This record gives sequence, C-alpha cells and structure tokens, in this order.
Amino acid sequence: MSVLDNWDQWKNFLGDRLDNAQEQGMSQDVINQLAHQVGDYLANQVDPKNEQERVLSDLWSVASEEEQQAIASVMVRLVENNSSH
Repeated sequence: MSVLDNWDQWKNFLGDRLDNAQEQGMSQDVINQLAHQVGDYLANQVDPKNEQERVLSDLWSVASEEEQQAIASVMVRLVENNSSH
C-alpha cells in the first residue's frame, strides 16, 4: 500500500518530511519551493489515488504558476498544523 492511497497517511508522510526539513534548517521559502516541485511532479506523473488528491490535481491543472505556489504553500501549512506532535 502506497502512502498516496490514503489521504491521512499522505498528510502524515508530508508532515514527517516537513519536520525533517525544518530540523535540517531549511527556510520556509525553500520548503515552499520544494512543495511546489512535488506538486508539479505529482500532477504530471502520478494518478490521484483518492478524492482529495483528485481535487488537488484538478485545481493544479487549471492554476497559474502563482496559484500553484499558493496551493503548495497551503499544503505545507496544512501538514504543519496536522503534525503538531
């Protein structure tokens, strides 16, 4: 089973990676840029595995570059809020 199969597992996976990036001293700007790159990769290379991923994929496909940056930034904030361990 892939982490992409379940929305909560995906958010937890991203939250763990975000925690690691912050512990390594990555700035918020670098984290947001990486989130955008991951979002772009997923939108172009990976078939969504659940309804939430489908919505994100559909939004990503019609968003401008600036809007994609905003989506990526919001996803970072979402996993930050979920990963308050």
